[in-house]
Amino acid sequence: MTEKHGKLTAGLVEEEVKVADPVKIQDLTFRDAHQSIFATRGRTEDMIPIAEEMDEVGFWALGVWGGATFDTMHRFLGEDPWERPRTLKKYVKNTPLQMLLRGQNLVGYRNYADDVAEIFVERAAENGIDVFRVFDAVNDLRNFETVVPIIKKMGMHFQGAICYSLTEPRMGGDVYNTDYYVKKAKELEDMGADTVCIKDMAGLISPYDAYMLINALKKEIKVPIHLHSHFTSGQSCMALLKAIEAGVDIVDTVLSPWGYRTSHPALEPLVMTLKGTSRDTGFDINKLAELSEHMEKVSPKYRHLLDDTKLSVIDINVLLHQTPGGMLSNLVNQLRDMDALDRIDEVFAELPRVRKELGQVPLVTPTSQIVGIQTVNNVLFDTEDERYKMITAQVKDLCYGLYGETPVPIDPEVRKKALKGYERGEKPIKTRPADVLEPELDKAKAMAGDLAKDIDDQLIVALYPTTGVRFLKWKYGLEEVPDEVKPKTLEQAKEENRLIALAKAGKLVEKVEKPAPEKSPGLRAFNVFVDGEYFEVEVDEVGGAPVVTAVTPMMPQPVAAPAPPPAAPAAAPAPAPEAAPAAAAPRPAVEGGTPIEAPMPGMVIRYEVKEGDSVNEGDVVLILEAMKMENSIAAPTSGTVLSIPFKNGDSVQKGDTLAVIG
Repeated sequence: MTEKHGKLTAGLVEEEVKVADPVKIQDLTFRDAHQSIFATRGRTEDMIPIAEEMDEVGFWALGVWGGATFDTMHRFLGEDPWERPRTLKKYVKNTPLQMLLRGQNLVGYRNYADDVAEIFVERAAENGIDVFRVFDAVNDLRNFETVVPIIKKMGMHFQGAICYSLTEPRMGGDVYNTDYYVKKAKELEDMGADTVCIKDMAGLISPYDAYMLINALKKEIKVPIHLHSHFTSGQSCMALLKAIEAGVDIVDTVLSPWGYRTSHPALEPLVMTLKGTSRDTGFDINKLAELSEHMEKVSPKYRHLLDDTKLSVIDINVLLHQTPGGMLSNLVNQLRDMDALDRIDEVFAELPRVRKELGQVPLVTPTSQIVGIQTVNNVLFDTEDERYKMITAQVKDLCYGLYGETPVPIDPEVRKKALKGYERGEKPIKTRPADVLEPELDKAKAMAGDLAKDIDDQLIVALYPTTGVRFLKWKYGLEEVPDEVKPKTLEQAKEENRLIALAKAGKLVEKVEKPAPEKSPGLRAFNVFVDGEYFEVEVDEVGGAPVVTAVTPMMPQPVAAPAPPPAAPAAAPAPAPEAAPAAAAPRPAVEGGTPIEAPMPGMVIRYEVKEGDSVNEGDVVLILEAMKMENSIAAPTSGTVLSIPFKNGDSVQKGDTLAVIG
């Protein structure tokens, strides 16, 4: 195939690149596999048993950290995120450990100040990371300028990544074409990249586009080329093979039990496909089978996080809406929590429009969340007369330029509305985003106070102030770790999965921990799920009619003994849902006045006012985080703040009273 003006035309590739060296493999089982299909819930305890054997396979590197792991580990698993690379390094002696670094975003959802970025990269290297895959959500390489010199100073491998995106069903058009990717790759090589990666986060790259792109890159740059492609659309196995034919040096795969779906191609079939060819990996398929058997054994601990509501393991719609798996899960879960899942088609129709208006950004963390959540807000809150009625803080930051220069200019009307009254100013910046950010590390140290025992603790708070402080209290025994955060044994997980399956099938699920009432010793208590409602019933063992003792409308949910029924599992995997592990019990709101109700489930980041303060209509009362994006909740009327029932860090549900204005 050849390319003309960004389009494919018939013919043979001119000056094909011939490569006879074995293809190198990076394994992502310990990071991106469970991030993609198990909501990043993989625990270190399940990686340790095979870590030494993984080291013996011959991988180019093991992807073990970064991305959503830092957030999820401290927020939902109760694990110190710094411990994972330190621990794995004790077992993996020969294979480099790799992390995914979001440029100036680091492992968060915004750009951090240079002082935080510099020390974070230093600490990542000191804690065991050898290979840094660095990308930027809008492909603005100015966001590499702080972290790359530190990677080099620490003597580590800098892999420059380019987010792969499309504006048409195939590669081409005025934005994302071969010239675009070759230009970015050359800039990365000039920046000192040791390797260059094409990062296809949504599984969009077609096999022949992969062949054409890799062939073009091999002609233009000297450093090795790496291809990363998710399986979401079902194309990636073929795309990897065509890329290998075109001369790609490294590809990403995972062990088969944690492959496919929105994860990555499985390693074992590729090893057998290449066996006996010039690009043979040389891997021992028997050894890989043993490793995969371990992953099968521990998978019941995570199975409830799989989306088992559909038959297909691929999503061809991603080729139309280009929504990565994690982003799609976030949208579905948010709409479900807001009782608006029936409007998902409206969201898909609105999403391309919002993406175009926000600069045709690639859909990858954090821009996928920025575009996705703003799309949901538009669908649910806009009127015929007004679009963008509820604009997230991150959209405002994007319009201001705090994420960098978008591939195409942002719609001027949307930018104008987003920046009206914006605290930083109403004119967008043209400089490198971090140039306008004040140093943050000292503020984080002050916030952490005596809770932080070292710089790693302080960085947790710097990156995630609210949940970071909470985690340090868990870590040092100052607060009880919630039961839902504590790890389950394999036996507990298997029993929970059994009960979930029964509940989803509408079967009776016995609550064995509940003793029969003294006055009715022959009754047994069950949970019953019928048409989306949960009933607790008592049944006479000798055939008496069931007696309904409690009725609570809710979605079907898992029931785990001996605890009461826990929250419903996510219907699809998501990198890291935003809600805190358990909803807080608010102080009673005062009667009278005008309540401010939560428009969506989320977590209170901070109140901008306190009880007794005077506010005007439209003043921001609090910041509510929903699906990692911050929403400013304004006063609906002028008056005095009579009540603030919640505190910073509390989880809230849609409709909860967040404040009362009198």
